[in-house]
This record gives sequence, C-alpha cells and structure tokens, in this order.
Amino acid sequence: MVFKDFSRIKRLGRYLKQDKKRLLGILFLLLPLSFAGAIQPLLVGQAISVLKGEATFSWLTNFPLNEAMRLLILGLLFSVLIRLALQGFQSYSIQSVGQSLTARIRKDLFSHAMNLSLKYHDSMPVGKLLTRLTSDVDALSEVFGSGAVGVLADVVTLIVISITMVLIDFKLGFLLLATQIPVTILVLWLQKRYRRANYRVREELSELNADFQENLQGIEVVQMFRRERVNAARFNKTGIAYHDAVNSIIFYDSAISAFIEWVSLAVVALVIALGGWLVTNGSMGLGTLTSFILYSQRLFEPLRQLAERFTQIQGGLTAVERIGELLDERVEILDVGFNENLDQPLRSNLELLNQGEIIFDNVSFSYRTNEQIINNLSFRISPGEHVALVGPTGSGKTTLIRLLCRLYEPQEGKILIDGIDIRDIPLLTLRKKIGVVLQDTFLFSGNIADNLRLDDSSISDKALYEICKELGLDFLLKRFPDGLNTLLRERGANISSGERQLLSVARVAIRNPNILIMDEATAFMDPSTEATLQRDLDRILEKRTALVIAHRLATIELSDRILVMKRGKLIEEGTHDELRSQNGLYSQLAKLQEQGLAKF
Repeated sequence: MVFKDFSRIKRLGRYLKQDKKRLLGILFLLLPLSFAGAIQPLLVGQAISVLKGEATFSWLTNFPLNEAMRLLILGLLFSVLIRLALQGFQSYSIQSVGQSLTARIRKDLFSHAMNLSLKYHDSMPVGKLLTRLTSDVDALSEVFGSGAVGVLADVVTLIVISITMVLIDFKLGFLLLATQIPVTILVLWLQKRYRRANYRVREELSELNADFQENLQGIEVVQMFRRERVNAARFNKTGIAYHDAVNSIIFYDSAISAFIEWVSLAVVALVIALGGWLVTNGSMGLGTLTSFILYSQRLFEPLRQLAERFTQIQGGLTAVERIGELLDERVEILDVGFNENLDQPLRSNLELLNQGEIIFDNVSFSYRTNEQIINNLSFRISPGEHVALVGPTGSGKTTLIRLLCRLYEPQEGKILIDGIDIRDIPLLTLRKKIGVVLQDTFLFSGNIADNLRLDDSSISDKALYEICKELGLDFLLKRFPDGLNTLLRERGANISSGERQLLSVARVAIRNPNILIMDEATAFMDPSTEATLQRDLDRILEKRTALVIAHRLATIELSDRILVMKRGKLIEEGTHDELRSQNGLYSQLAKLQEQGLAKF
C-alpha cells in the first residue's frame, strides 16, 4: 500500500515542476523553523538556571545576572519573532503552491475526461465524475501542500528536538524518545483501516452527488409524476450511507487524537516525577528539568499535528488513488492529428477530402460483450447521394452515426470517407467535414451567437447574420427579441424545442460540411416552420452527401436510397418504390404509418 501510494504521488508530482523553486525555498525554511522552535525551551531552562545559580552556558558566566537575563530574554523574543515570520511566509507559499497544483491537475483531468469515448461516459454517472474533478482534486492539493510539507516539518522538528534532548541529558532524552514507539505503532495500525473507510466516504459522496444531479436534471418528470416522496426517500437512504461512512473516519480520527493526548500527559508526568527525584538528589538542575518538561510537550506536538492532519493526509491519498484511476482510463478514440508521422500520400489525400463518399466495411460494434449493436454492417453512400436510414427502435441507427463521427470505435471492420479510414483522419478535420443535427439538441448557457459559433470565434456577429441570411435562416433570428444577443439559460430552457432545433440546423449549416447527418431535425417544429425550413434544407443539402434518420414517410420518399436496419444488420436497401414492391419490413412499416399506427 505504501509503495503504491508513493508511486502515485511520484507520478502526480510532475505537476509541481513549475513550482520547483518555491518548493525548494519552503523546504529550506524547515531547518531554521525547527531550530527556532527547539531553542526556546533551552533558553527558558537557562534563564531559570541563571536565577538559581546553577550551571549554565560557559559564555553566560562572563555576564552579570541582569545582563545574562536580558540576553536570554532577547534571544527568546528573537526566536519567537523569527519563527512566526518564517511560519507565515511558509504557510502562504504552501497554500499558493497547492492552488497552482489544483488548477493544473483539474485542467488535465477535464481534458482527459473530454477525450474519453462516449462508451466510458455511458457507464459513468456525471455526479461521480464531478466529485473527482472537484472534491478529490481539492483533497489532493492539501496532500501536496500543507499535508506533505507539514509532515516533513514535523519530522525535522522531531529530529532537532530529539538531538537537543540527548545532548542535554543522555538517559532522560532516550527515555522520552522510547515513548514514541507505541504511538508510531498505533498510527501505522490505524492507517490501513482509516484508508479503507476514507475511500468508502469518497464513493458514498460520489453516489450522493450522482443521485442529486439526476433528480435536478429530471425535475420536470419528478414533479409531473409526483415522485418527490419516492425520490426523497431514495436520496435519504444514500445520505444515511454517506453519514455512516463519515462517522467511521471520525471514530478513527478521534481515537488517535485521544491516544496521543493521553500518552503526552503520561510522559509529562513521568518527566516531572523522575526529574523531581533527580533535582532532589542534586543530579539535575531545576533549569534542566524545566527544559525537559517543555521538550516533552514539544516532542508530542509533531505527532499531535500529524493526528490533526490524519484525515487530510488519508483523504488526499484516497484522492490520489481515485484520480489515478480516472487518468488510467484508456483513451479509446486516438487522434492522429497533423504531425510528422503522417506520410505524404495520406497528407495529400486529406487535402482532397471533400467528395463525401461513405463506406462501412464489415463493421461490428457492441457496448458490452455478447451484446452486438452493429453486426457485420457493409454499405456505400456515393458523393452527393441522399440516403434515409430507417428501422425499428434499437436497430442501431443512432449508434451508426456515432461510429461515423468516431464517438465510438468499432471492434471490427472499418469506416472510410473518400477512401480514407476515419482512424487515419485527424479528428478536427473529420468533424469539420461532417455536420450533425440531432433530434435532442443541446445548447450551452450564453447568447445565441456563441451557440452558433461554438469552436469558431473568428466569425463576427455581422458575418454570422449574413451567413444565416444566405442559408435562408434569417427568419430564425427574427424570432428572438435581441437577435444574436438573446441570452439562453442552461440547455436553452427559455426557448421552445422547435427553436432549439432551428439553432441546431443553423450552427451546422454555417460550417458548410461535406457530409450532413440529420436525426429527424424537424420533429419538434410546427407545420408552418417545418415547411419554411424544409425549403431551406433542400438548399443546404444540395451537392452534399446526406444521411438522414427519418421517422416520417414524406421525408423518406424524397431520398435517393433507403437503408433498412434491424438488430444491427442491413436487411433491405433501395428506393421507396423498390422497397414497397418487395413486401418486406419497410413495406410493413410504411403501411402501418399510412394508417397512423406506427412510425419509422
């Protein structure tokens, strides 16, 4: 466990390279800080020895009593001021480094999470992922900041105090050091148990966040179907599990703190009893005994602070483990990018990637083993051809689109655009060549202009309006009170479903893709808006390859060709008239839709 923790921390330690100088400065301050703290009990003891006329430092004997006391008091004051100043500077530096670390790790975690395929995100609740990006990263910054440096400071302080005590009185010094053994053994014994408990707390917190987010996202359904009490009871059950997990780490934390406190009190009592006997016998001066009493208290201070940091350190190590698990997730969709490894013929082909031919060559895909969604699928769509994709629910139509956009990676076969395997096409190029209009449109909070631009901030508002006007979509902007500057709430909650789909069509069209994919883009529009948009869609689709997931017979009949899917297989292919004459699945679905009993 210790070795694994070290390897994880070492791996994440690369994030601290930019703060290398500040870290070295922080570590350099540990020794003067520890020395300033260790000298204070010694100076107090010497002051008592001077007053009692006992043996003191040889250089103090050269001064009168008043002068010697003044020097000792000034030395004590100076050490206190130095220690406070160094502690303040060190604390600020540590927190600053910790925040820098947090920002870098969170940035990489976010980028890594965005690069993971939809296959990973389908199985990972958003609330759990959010916990790793927020509270786990914050806990980790504490380990690299005040936790790790604090432990080093405690160790250095312990060593300096131990050496000082042994030099003052060999036997009593070693006796005090021996009392550290049971405390150290107990801390190591509790570490594994505390670690498991803390990991459980993090997991329960992830469940709590996931449950909370799910209910907020589905608030409309919750209220509509009167699920408030049922969902509240389920959330309360999750909250109780989190409460119980937190109680377990509170128990361990309290146990170690109480044990250290009892041991420290027992050691002070032992020093007073044994030291008092030595003073009575004349074997030890009262000043030396006073120094040892103060040192016995200081000796347990590092362990007491370690106990206070116990939750922080173990929580941070748990966070290291959980963050490491996320970073270890394999990025399934690898981007070749534009780099020197691309051979010249492929570079040339990419520059000519503008025809729009699509080929699926024996493609198979499954989300889980023994659950085929796409099964040995092969077809070709010619450049500029308009193809409708139909089939019952669950036949794999949406999955096929996601495979074409490389949101998923097929387990078998390959997909080619203009003769090039899409795995050899940089993702930036591929997704610029393909425009997708989904039935479920996602809009970001912000204004309409930002939602149309997305990744192209170079388009001005004026140019954006002109492009929409050229595409025949200027009527869309006239529907909003402030035009392009109309602010949208999260997911476009303040506009209608039809208006969201119009924006989705517009932001795809302004990118002028070679291939246009549409998943029932007019499903939520009123008849008049649909009729207006349909004329403009004909202009948008002109000279482009189009793949349309259609649910309405009127849309399908206009296609050059129709692909009929069932359970991940292509079972029929042809024009509307050809498929109607075959009396197959398409013919059955068409008849049912004509009767108003079904849709594609």
